[in-house]
Amino acid sequence: MAVPGKKASKQFSSSTTSMASDEDLQIHCQPCDEEGTRHSAHGYCTDCKEHLCKTCFKAHKINKFTKKHTLLNATSMPKVLQQPSTSIHTCLIDDLISLCHKHPKEIIKFYCNDHTEFLCGVCVTLEHQATFCKVNYIPEISIDIIDSKEYQVIMNAVKTTSDKFQQILKDVKNMTYKSNSSLKDALVDIKKFRQEINQRLDELERQAEDAAKVIEQENNTHLKSVETTCEEVTKSLKVSSDKIKQLNETKQADKLVIDLKLAEKAIKDMEGKLQTLSSFNIKEHNFKSNDVILNLVKTEKSLGTLIKKILNTECQPVQIKSRQPSHEGEICVKTSKDESSCYITGMILVTPDLLIITDCNNKAVKMVGTSSQSVSDQLQLDDEPEDITRVTSTELAVTIPSKQTIQYISISSNKLINRHAVKVGGECHGISCYQGKFVVLFLYPTKLQILDMNGTILTTIDGKNIFEDAWHITCNRSSIYVSDDAMKTITELNWQSEAIAIYCGMSFPTGMSLSDDGTVFVCDNGNCVIKEMSGDCSTGKVVLQDLDGPWAVCWCGETKKLYYSCNALDEKYSNFLQIHNLS
Repeated sequence: MAVPGKKASKQFSSSTTSMASDEDLQIHCQPCDEEGTRHSAHGYCTDCKEHLCKTCFKAHKINKFTKKHTLLNATSMPKVLQQPSTSIHTCLIDDLISLCHKHPKEIIKFYCNDHTEFLCGVCVTLEHQATFCKVNYIPEISIDIIDSKEYQVIMNAVKTTSDKFQQILKDVKNMTYKSNSSLKDALVDIKKFRQEINQRLDELERQAEDAAKVIEQENNTHLKSVETTCEEVTKSLKVSSDKIKQLNETKQADKLVIDLKLAEKAIKDMEGKLQTLSSFNIKEHNFKSNDVILNLVKTEKSLGTLIKKILNTECQPVQIKSRQPSHEGEICVKTSKDESSCYITGMILVTPDLLIITDCNNKAVKMVGTSSQSVSDQLQLDDEPEDITRVTSTELAVTIPSKQTIQYISISSNKLINRHAVKVGGECHGISCYQGKFVVLFLYPTKLQILDMNGTILTTIDGKNIFEDAWHITCNRSSIYVSDDAMKTITELNWQSEAIAIYCGMSFPTGMSLSDDGTVFVCDNGNCVIKEMSGDCSTGKVVLQDLDGPWAVCWCGETKKLYYSCNALDEKYSNFLQIHNLS
């Protein structure tokens, strides 16, 4: 066997008669000679049947695959070049023709199991010594490779992997077809919507035209009446004038007196008619457009929104963990300061041991210890709070709809402290905070706004095309989730204000809480259940059922506990937070 990394030996004649010089008569290192460099032979390997220089001789002693070879020193080595071995390994070496990418003149002969790399002899000597790496000589490990178990396993794996990619291609083609088909349907709906808009505008145009025609008809009718009256008066006056002239010419004084008095009386009567006719004011008209419609066309950026429907196929698996719920008790949140039964509309987890809740009925924000299972502090507000979100580890924000404000509250020394309030433009309800931005839901009219910490509006989404009666909201890095009890849906939006998915199948969705793995816990008050919905809104399943009007919910990823409130007539439910373990 040759020194690792060297090419198969050339065939040399045992005769030295063809050597033409003293240099040619000298024995050289055969591996080095093959690389184009000449070094005097220092020894000889009887296994490889090669003369070796000092460097190759030393490497032969160290290398894993040659250190057991029999080596002869310069005194004992043959004085003529030898034919290379014709063992099975040498024959197999003829099949090794791939060149090393690091050493382009070297043939790949080895495989390192630790680095999963193919190597030449130089690689083995310099970088993959036997003391550090498990290196195999390819001709040795290839003896039984034909139709071996490894061959069968890898070929099966190749087929399986190929089949999977083919299935993915098939699924993606199918999804693409369905998506393109849905877009065609959407374009039909867009045209239909445009036709409806056109029909409504045509109707409004007809109404305006009809109003103009009514005015025109009234003008023409009045003109006709004036024409008739004026013609009758003019004719009557001419008859009277002609008669008076005739009587004056024929000197019929008595009759002339009578007709003059009659004419005088008639003129006075006609002056009343003249005043009536002249008092009617016929006005000119021009058109003033409806600015609401004009501004709507100018400001709206689209006719509507293309909402993504998730095509749930095998190449888009959406997993919801299998959970084993167990009830772990309840926490009474009614205190001596409360005048009414509790109505817990919002809750947020500050630490695994600390919950902050909003009690709408009692106009209070309460600090609840999950370990002590009691209310440790209560902050009274001027009006009813609706929802709560965490701004920082020690700062919270609460919506107060009636005052149209977001109230900042801080936590200090286990106390809740009222801070400043931010005025907003409407009746604010649901609120969520992410990386210095508030996402707030407003009612009457329904809209969603993204605000900075000072209440400055960054984005407004008109809810009339997306929401109907949306009260609850939550958000994370990529998505904003809105529950709508009227539409019975959870809508997912991105931060560019685009609706991208909708989850249906709810009866009366209320509060939501994001889990640590991106799913969403949703209270379905109408069905008396809490569902866990995948983050892409494609699927969901019931995790708790037979509840008494679940309303607000909060998930603790560290303890795997779910806290929720109930909006029920029975105080034994409304005054307590329920605790379930969902490990």
